[in-house]
Amino acid sequence: MDIRCTDKELFVFNKIAHAAEGLGIEAWIIGGFVRDKLIGRNTKDADIVCVGDGIELANRVADRFNPRPHVAFFKTFGTAQIKLKDGEEAAFEIEFVGARKESYSYHSRNPEVKPGTIKDDQDRRDFTINALAISLNKADYGKLIDPFEGLKDLENKLIRTPLDPLQTFSDDPLRMMRAIRFASQLGFTIHPPVFQAIKDNVERIRIISQERITDELNKILLSKKPSVGLDLLYKSGLLHIIFPQMVDLAGAEYVDGLGHKDNFYHTLQVIDNISQHTNDLWLRWAALLHDIGKPPTKKFETGHGWTFHGHEVVGGRMVPRIFTRLKLPQNEKMRFVRKLVELHLRPISLTKEDITDSAIRRLLFDAGDDIDDLMLLCSADITSKNKQKVKRYLENFEIVKDRLREVEEKDRIRNWQPPITGEMIMEIFGLSPCKQVGDIKNAIREAILDGKIDNNYDAAYDFMMKTAEEMGLKPLV
Repeated sequence: MDIRCTDKELFVFNKIAHAAEGLGIEAWIIGGFVRDKLIGRNTKDADIVCVGDGIELANRVADRFNPRPHVAFFKTFGTAQIKLKDGEEAAFEIEFVGARKESYSYHSRNPEVKPGTIKDDQDRRDFTINALAISLNKADYGKLIDPFEGLKDLENKLIRTPLDPLQTFSDDPLRMMRAIRFASQLGFTIHPPVFQAIKDNVERIRIISQERITDELNKILLSKKPSVGLDLLYKSGLLHIIFPQMVDLAGAEYVDGLGHKDNFYHTLQVIDNISQHTNDLWLRWAALLHDIGKPPTKKFETGHGWTFHGHEVVGGRMVPRIFTRLKLPQNEKMRFVRKLVELHLRPISLTKEDITDSAIRRLLFDAGDDIDDLMLLCSADITSKNKQKVKRYLENFEIVKDRLREVEEKDRIRNWQPPITGEMIMEIFGLSPCKQVGDIKNAIREAILDGKIDNNYDAAYDFMMKTAEEMGLKPLV
């Protein structure tokens, strides 16, 4: 393995080296930048550790650029950050910190920090692959400092801790989530003693803030194959604490020889399927939660087997509570996920029957601009060990997609609003806002969606007058 830096990166590191030399201190590039460069992974940020004042070094480095970049510093933590932007390119972010050693109390992940050496700083790192450092010092510029055989672990695709993993995870329990996240992102294996230490420390995760846990969970969901991380969370016991509703999906129950599929591992397959086609975090959340309503709706019906009637409705109601608990946004992102959970059975049900224009119109109307995302989720939801069954479902699904396009081109029903508004109904019949106005408006909408009347003003007006007459209403004029 070798490190191949861009000319821009080398230019920046030379400035840092000269600034450190001018201050009479030593400095190194450490952590993620070194790891990612060694495995050929793109990176846009670098951490610099120095034996001295990191904030002072950051300011000296900034002085060497024209125009001088802003130095954001956090005196409490002794860290500083510079963002170097080159035209339209994403900024290259550099963080500076003084080398330190840490000690932890049992009830907090906030350590007592003291100045330290480069060895102290590498000792406190979470994993061997993140303890790698490159010297920026004149005596050994460019030398790789690897005290824990992190390079060997990179080659073997292994997650190990520099020191005793039990102590590492007890000190900072978030590292358990990070170990699983790196395994998921990088496709690495967690060293068995390290994974056992996670199992032994799972209860310690309770001292970590929900925001930090959810941030790691989101990163796992955004990895190339999210099932790797989610399965490790489950097998370690962490998922039972941080997301028990997901654990409720696990397992298959049998009665009279009839069983249902393991909905947890089905869900993992759906997430992997959809992840091949989108990096949208919220679409991946919809995949994660699409069957979340199955455990509370599971019933065994004699002579028929297991049913999950209404699980899409129950699952939709669960979404806001899950988002609240996980400190996920309570905005249009949550509403998008809920909408897809509630609608995820609709397109699949259309493959099992003769498709009427009315059914297609209703799906287009209810899904609106999210129809393409819904169809992607439904395609991902087709999982079976029977390849012929999957092939048949996907072929039927293509027929549904074709019909959606045909009806949309003909009726333009997506995000459609009926040609008669509530305000018009009130004005014509001299009504204040009331149930009758809503009933007339709904009747018009249903008639158009069912294909009983054409989607235009004249047809809707005539239908409105007829409906109002049946209700005993007369127009003002």
